[in-house]
Amino acid sequence: MLYWLLFQVLHRYIPAFRVFQYITTRTALASLTALAISLAMGPWMIRKLREMAFGQHIREEGPQSHQKKAGTPTMGGLLIIIAIVIPTLLWADLSNQYVWLALLGLLGFGAIGFIDDYAKISKKRNLGLTARQKFWYQIFCAMLIGFCLLLLHAHQTYSTAINVPFFKQFKPDLLIESWTKNFWTYPLAFVPFYLFIVFIMVGSSNSVNLTDGLDGLAIGLMIIASGAMTALTYVSSNKALSDYLALAHLPNSQEVTIFCASMVGASLGFLWYNCHPAQVFMGDVGSMALGGALGIVAVLIKQEVLLAFIGGIYVIEALSVILQVGSYKLRHGKRIFKMAPIHHHFEALGWPESKVIVRFWIVGLVMALFALTTLKLR
Repeated sequence: MLYWLLFQVLHRYIPAFRVFQYITTRTALASLTALAISLAMGPWMIRKLREMAFGQHIREEGPQSHQKKAGTPTMGGLLIIIAIVIPTLLWADLSNQYVWLALLGLLGFGAIGFIDDYAKISKKRNLGLTARQKFWYQIFCAMLIGFCLLLLHAHQTYSTAINVPFFKQFKPDLLIESWTKNFWTYPLAFVPFYLFIVFIMVGSSNSVNLTDGLDGLAIGLMIIASGAMTALTYVSSNKALSDYLALAHLPNSQEVTIFCASMVGASLGFLWYNCHPAQVFMGDVGSMALGGALGIVAVLIKQEVLLAFIGGIYVIEALSVILQVGSYKLRHGKRIFKMAPIHHHFEALGWPESKVIVRFWIVGLVMALFALTTLKLR
């Protein structure tokens, strides 16, 4: 909106407004706008959540030290979503289809989280949507986005090939083009693509959701991950840089940089209220929305594989749960960790919550920096 007003309209009368055509300028402004919205709306949002008795229910089987957090306002993820959507609408070029897909990923997965959170609160216990219900809703949302991407592919504005770290020329295509020419194999040609999109987006959403168990842990890691995604998105949209790094040049992804920068600013602002001891929790509405947004950005800029390094801690958290559940079922009740997700394991070992959080942030930052270095190591 402001981009259209300041650059498309007013720059004809005020030449200085040409500065708003530059993606770097709008990226900085989007991040600052998101930060300002998050900080300004935070106290009002926390107060409203308290008035509506939207308090967090703490599982009895969780760490006993967490029981004192019961009743802390939850569903603060609504603040994060607002602080991402508004700057994106203000500073991005809304004629860009990638922007709308990124917002669809954020809002679609956020809606699933909202339904889950509200069900828990209304029932006054830690029972929202079942795991199967959430899983199928997430699959539907991911497949809807996948269908939209295939429409863009048909218009040659999206590629179904993926970049693989450390390899310049190896870019496997998830769409089996030869099968699209035969009536009987045509539907099967899209199966690998859909499976991959579902895996990335559902996996990303649930990984962030599982990590959101300590004050500031998930949102701090999101600042790191979305910051790395901002850099990757800018590089992918810049022809000189993408050619230099042997990446697919994606000019349409330029405006997604605004979306990523908004995620950084919104996450920074929310951390102000979510740091230990937390005044508000993001809830599933926040964690699922952010995870879904991270996944769709990776898909749009063709860095799905690199996402596993950028969100390395999220992946480790999810794997710890999978291993724990698998071990419990296959080894007749034997566990690998004292408690899962793995951040609770370290708490059970006697680490203070703040130590777990900061050390996980450090590891997350190292992994994100490593992910960025792989762009040159090809």
